Amino acid sequence: MTGDSAIEAKAPGAAPMAIARDLVKRFTPDGPPALDTLSFAIKPGQVTGVAGPDGAGKTTLMRLMAGLLTPTSGSLTVCGFDTIRDSIALHQSIGYMPQRFGLYEDLTVLENLTLYADLRGVVGKERDDTFKRLLAFTDLARFTDRLAGALSGGMKQKLGLACAMLKAPRILLLDEPGVGVDPISRRELWQMVHELTGEGVAVVWTTAYLDEAENCAEVIVLNEGKLLYQGEPKAMTARIGDRAFLLEGAGAERRVVLERALARADIIDGVLQGAAVRLVTKEGALPPTPEDIETAQPITIRPAKPRFEDAFVVMLGGQPKRTREMKSAEQIEHREGPAVEALNLTRRFGNFTAADNISFSIRRGEIFGLLGPNGAGKSTTFKMMCGLLRPTSGTARVDGYDLYSAPAAARSRLGYMAQKFSLYGDLTVRQNLDFFGGAYGLMGRAKSEAIERAIAAFDLGPHLSSNAGQLPLGFKQRLALAAAILHNPPVLFLDEPTSGVDPITRREFWGTINAMVSGGVTVMVTTHFMDEAEYCDRVALIYRGRCIALDTPDALQARVKTPELPNPTLEDAFIALVEEQDSQRQAEGAGARLGTAA
Repeated sequence: MTGDSAIEAKAPGAAPMAIARDLVKRFTPDGPPALDTLSFAIKPGQVTGVAGPDGAGKTTLMRLMAGLLTPTSGSLTVCGFDTIRDSIALHQSIGYMPQRFGLYEDLTVLENLTLYADLRGVVGKERDDTFKRLLAFTDLARFTDRLAGALSGGMKQKLGLACAMLKAPRILLLDEPGVGVDPISRRELWQMVHELTGEGVAVVWTTAYLDEAENCAEVIVLNEGKLLYQGEPKAMTARIGDRAFLLEGAGAERRVVLERALARADIIDGVLQGAAVRLVTKEGALPPTPEDIETAQPITIRPAKPRFEDAFVVMLGGQPKRTREMKSAEQIEHREGPAVEALNLTRRFGNFTAADNISFSIRRGEIFGLLGPNGAGKSTTFKMMCGLLRPTSGTARVDGYDLYSAPAAARSRLGYMAQKFSLYGDLTVRQNLDFFGGAYGLMGRAKSEAIERAIAAFDLGPHLSSNAGQLPLGFKQRLALAAAILHNPPVLFLDEPTSGVDPITRREFWGTINAMVSGGVTVMVTTHFMDEAEYCDRVALIYRGRCIALDTPDALQARVKTPELPNPTLEDAFIALVEEQDSQRQAEGAGARLGTAA
C-alpha cells in the first residue's frame, strides 16, 4: 500500500492533524537529505512519538511541521494548512516547544508568559483566564515571581509547555521535552500531556528516551532521514519475539561477561540491568547457554520480556561492536583507602541548605550513581565532590587527598566530564586534546603518547582536523571523555554524560566506561536516565538536600516491591522512595503542629 491510501489507512476515523507526502528536506543541494521521502499521518487526540538516533531528522521534522523550515520537495499539511502557503494561519493553530529552553532566563515566570501572550495576541479577559488556567495546570502559580533561569529543569519544561499552549493549540509539537528532567517531573509532564489529548489535541513528542516512546499511542522511527516504522510500540516490540534473555549470577564479573557476550556473532545487543546482563540474540540464533559465555561464576540464563528499546536497537542493526583497549589496573596508580569520600558535606546559600550533612564512600573500581529530582541538591553535592564548589562544612576526598586542603593534588587524581559540552568549539579535535593535555600538566613525549592513545581508543582519527563544535553529538561525547582522561586519572566524574543521547550512542559510551572500570578506574556519575543508573554498582538518592537511600539498584527495587507492583523498575523505586520521604515529612510536620497546639 503506498501514497494517499497508505496515509488514510494509518489514520482511520477522524481526519489526520498532519499529513506528509514524499517529504524531502536537504540543507545543501548536493548533500544527503536530512529527511528522505517521508509519508505519514498524525492522528488527533493521541501522543505520537518520534524516535531515532542522533542525526535521524527528528528536530528537522518538528521545525518543518512548525513552519520554521520549508520542504525541499513533497508536501506537508498541519491542521489542514500548507506549511509554506498558510504559515500565518498555521502558527495560530499549533504550539511548539523547541528542544533547547527557548524562554528568557532573566525574566520571571509571569513576565515570560506575558511576553509570549503579547506575541500571540492573547489580551484582556482571555489573557487573565488563560494565565489562571495554565498556571494551575502546570502548578507554577506559586512561582510567578521566580526568574526562569532559577527554575529546576522540570519547572522550566512546564513553563515552556505553558507558553506553547497560550493559544489552545490543535496540535502540540514537543521536541525532546524530557531531556535533563528527573523521573518525577517527566511523569508529571506526561500526565499533563494526556489531559490535553483527552481534549482532542494531537501531541507529537520527539524523544531519545525509549521508555517515553513506549508510552505513545503510535511511534515514528527515523534513521538517517528515512522512515523505518510507524505504528503501535507494542507491535514493534513483538517483532523480536523471544530473543531477549537475562544472564544472572556473574556478580563482579558482569562487565567482563557483557563484553565477551557482545563479541559473539549471535548476540546483537547487550546492556547491564542491575546485577544482571540483558542480551538480545540475532534473528534465527539459538538461545544462549551458560556454556556459551566464558566465566568462572555459576551463571544462569533465562528468557526476558522484550522491551521497545530491544526492538529499536535491533531495527537499527544492533549495537556497534568494537574492541575497547583501555589502561589496565596495573597501569593506574592508587593510594590506600576509598577512591572517593564525602564526610558530612553541607552547603548553604544564605538561609537555604542545598546539601545537608551528606556522607558516602566509593570503593575503587566501582561505578557510583548520584540520583535525585531536579533541585534536590544532587548537582550541589556533585560540584563539591569535584572541587567546583566549596562546602560550608564537611570534607570531600579524592584518592585520599582533601579537595580543599590539597586541591592541586586532588584535582590531578580526577577527570571531569561536564553536563554540557565544555570543550572549545572553534578548535579542532587535535587542538582540544593538545590544550587539555597541557592543562593537566602533560608535556613533551608523555603528552604526545597520551593524545595518541586517546585518538586510538575513541576512534577520533578521521575527525582530528574538524572543529569540535561541528562534530556529531556522539563524537563530541567521545572527545569530551578523551580529554577528561588524558592524564590517566584513577577517578572519573561524569555529570549527566548522556543526557538526550540516543540508545546506540549511549551503549557505545557505556561500553567505554565499563572497559575503564575493568581497568581499575572509579566512576561517579549523575543521571536522570534510570536505565542508565542500572550500570551503577550502587546509587545514592539525594532529596531535599539529604541522602535518603544508598544501595544497589536491585536492592532499591526490592525495597519498594508490593503485591500491586511485583516487578518495580528503578524509576518506580526512585518515585516511591521520594514519595515515602514526603509522607514522613508531612507526618512529622503534623505531629509537631499537634505538639505545639497541646
